[in-house]
Amino acid sequence: MSDAKNDALRTELEAAAFRRLLRHLDENKQVQNIDLMELAGFCRNCLAKWYAAEAQERGVAMDYEQARERVYGMPYAEWKEKYQTPR
Repeated sequence: MSDAKNDALRTELEAAAFRRLLRHLDENKQVQNIDLMELAGFCRNCLAKWYAAEAQERGVAMDYEQARERVYGMPYAEWKEKYQTPR
């Protein structure tokens, strides 16, 4: 397999894994961001920051709130109201 095909396949697999991670987080809304931060060192907001940074690096206009909506599957304020538990 050529390097270009290997790179395309790797990108496809990484994208699929990222979508699966987002689905998993969406299916487990009871897992709070603070829990993720304490256990894994990152949370949904971190993913959104990374997503926005990668978009901007590639010249795609995307702000943090747009990236959070992609990660959360809805506007962050809505997710927070519905699913964030008080600490």
